Amino acid sequence: MKTKSMTCIIVDDEMMASTIIEQYVTSLTKIKVVGVFPNAISAIKYLNDHEVDVVFLDIHMPDFNGFDFLKTIKNHPKIILVTSDKDYAFVAFEFDSVIDYLVKPITEERFKKAMLKLKNRSLSKELAQTLKKEVNTAEETNDFYISIGNRLIKIDFSQILYIKAQGDYVEIKTESNSYTVHSALKKLESKLPENIFMRIHRSYIINTNKIVDIENNSVLIGREIIPVSRTNKIELINRLNLL
Repeated sequence: MKTKSMTCIIVDDEMMASTIIEQYVTSLTKIKVVGVFPNAISAIKYLNDHEVDVVFLDIHMPDFNGFDFLKTIKNHPKIILVTSDKDYAFVAFEFDSVIDYLVKPITEERFKKAMLKLKNRSLSKELAQTLKKEVNTAEETNDFYISIGNRLIKIDFSQILYIKAQGDYVEIKTESNSYTVHSALKKLESKLPENIFMRIHRSYIINTNKIVDIENNSVLIGREIIPVSRTNKIELINRLNLL
């Protein structure tokens, strides 16, 4: 049986940016561009009558910007934001449909990393496998950015010890610092690689590579003793490389 291709549209008032994205998409066999729109209004009209899997969306557009677009459409496809402004990354990821945040000018390597993220969130396993093969020259993303005041701070996955829920905030504990950001633990969990991180308690996600010791219903990471729920302990033990 022939695999169905993903469909996408590009929404950007800069013709050059749209052309570059279209060229990158065209180089892949399982994603097809079905529309290119210079403004959000015309894209919304199209989506009222057509379903697409992915939208490459500029933030800064006249009259009706990218965030207005996200608030207006009802059935959200996957969104990859394309912008020349780094300052809106934290706001952007408040929308669950946002897969990635590309800053212009966009290189092909960075585009392929976005496709790997899309692969991980794709509903079709077959499409996901195809995408992975087509972009295998790009390395898996190994970091993300958090917004602290007016700064965007890069956090390497390998440096994270654990992440703790604190009401409407989460504490990200790294080997050298601790950061508190406004986010839900579940939302942050979706952005972490499953082969490294695991939620072991309703309030904790840990980097399994940083475990020092496990005793009873707790793990030791650094100098912190972190609780493990009974259900998650079974899965945790199964994931460890036991002799």
